[in-house]
Amino acid sequence: MKLGITPWDFRDRSARSLSAQAQRAEALGYESFWLPENHFNTGAIPDPLMLLAAVAAATSRIRLATTSYLLPLRHPLQAAEQVAVLDQLCGGRVTLGIGRGYAPMMLKAFSVDPKKKRHLFETALETMCQAWRGEPVIVGEGADAESIRLDPLPVQQPHPPLWVAAFGPKALAQAGRLGYPYLASPVETLLTLTDNYARHTEAAEDAGGSRVETVPVMRTVFVAENRRLGESVRERVQSLARQTPTVARQHNGDQGSVDDWCIIGDAAYVRDRIAEYRERLRVTHLIVTRLRINDLEPAAVQQSLEQVPELVGG
Repeated sequence: MKLGITPWDFRDRSARSLSAQAQRAEALGYESFWLPENHFNTGAIPDPLMLLAAVAAATSRIRLATTSYLLPLRHPLQAAEQVAVLDQLCGGRVTLGIGRGYAPMMLKAFSVDPKKKRHLFETALETMCQAWRGEPVIVGEGADAESIRLDPLPVQQPHPPLWVAAFGPKALAQAGRLGYPYLASPVETLLTLTDNYARHTEAAEDAGGSRVETVPVMRTVFVAENRRLGESVRERVQSLARQTPTVARQHNGDQGSVDDWCIIGDAAYVRDRIAEYRERLRVTHLIVTRLRINDLEPAAVQQSLEQVPELVGG
């Protein structure tokens, strides 16, 4: 199992802070460093590639990744160029998690018709892959049509690894039909993930493809030094979920307990839960996401960061 991580401190989004966190993750043995994309909310990260470019200069091995680079919001050729530039900048370390976007306000702000977002996503992805391969792309129509080629191309050919962030049956079916790994969010319950991976596999096989072997999962993970701390953190996360419904998604109308969508406890508990995820979902990549508790002791956070690689065998 390969191990990734998101920044654990989003309060400071400066190049210095993000680079220091990525350097720490790299030194501890994490294989990838992930940033989301979101818009028009407190603490938004509207341009993850720009932030990852800063991280690229401070690291040498860790992969630089997005959880949801939103294709319908961008011109596909410009997006292809930006991804290729980042892949060149970091020496071929990009993993691109791609998505469609779901927030109505965001889609409206970018003049995207929600009914067309899946079509826009797929046509943009097709154009981007064509450009990344170095093939000519026709722009314009009729007598004004011209052929252009992308330069520079990404280091990784035919393109960086592509994972598709998906919510709902239509998005899962599209990801499976296209043959790309499904990147599950950190707020889905384990039961929901089991259902979703089954739908994704069925869609891939119905489209004439084979089972997608890459199975990434994002989870909130915290290794507590003792039982009392673990119980305290779990209670606080559960309370946050009750106050903020989007923190944890429901399975068949039941949010369940924090254990359904987080891995929080002492070292033995965390080791056993990770083993369960491996067995039930065939997880190949575990991406550790941050606790949404800002006043936790920094020493406790650092201890957890250090222990997770040991518990997964990395």
